[in-house]
Amino acid sequence: MALHWLMALLLSALVALGLYMTSLPDVGFDTWKIRLILYHKQIGMFALMLVTLRLVWRIGNVLPRLVETIPDWQKVIARFVHLCFYALMLALPVTGWLMSSAAGIPVSVLGLFTLPDLVSYDDRLFHTFIDVHRYLGYALIVCMTAHIGAALRHHFFLRDSTLKRMLPGPDATQAAHRSPAVRRAPSAAGPSQ
Repeated sequence: MALHWLMALLLSALVALGLYMTSLPDVGFDTWKIRLILYHKQIGMFALMLVTLRLVWRIGNVLPRLVETIPDWQKVIARFVHLCFYALMLALPVTGWLMSSAAGIPVSVLGLFTLPDLVSYDDRLFHTFIDVHRYLGYALIVCMTAHIGAALRHHFFLRDSTLKRMLPGPDATQAAHRSPAVRRAPSAAGPSQ
């Protein structure tokens, strides 16, 4: 749950920052725009580290069961959107890294170390990765909008526990205890149901 909300905050910040900095005029060595690009890259690399951690966690844990009242076709769409999120959370920072490599600009990870270049300097490739990164960013915005819209629809119109299960508090804890994905063995109180 903590990883979900931290990633949501980071992705929202990255999208907002990306849209803002690309709206600025490209006037050579504009220090403000360069600073924003550096912040965007730092946050992007941090997001890549977190999504890697999240994938490791996901491999070791079974997905929680979706709300029973959701039709099967909606469950398929929900899982598909989640898979798209994972693909985009990996592809966006990697294409940003490729873009920097093709531009001959090193990528620092939180100022601790510099990542190796993935490709050699190539201006044509740099512009190709700009376009790929941009369109992946738009795809992320579509996924985020669908995800948020679905969560709000479940909460306000269907009035089920989908959103409540992702918010801290007793609803999330109760939902986790009801999910067979969390249980590894029968509890001491008796057999699981």
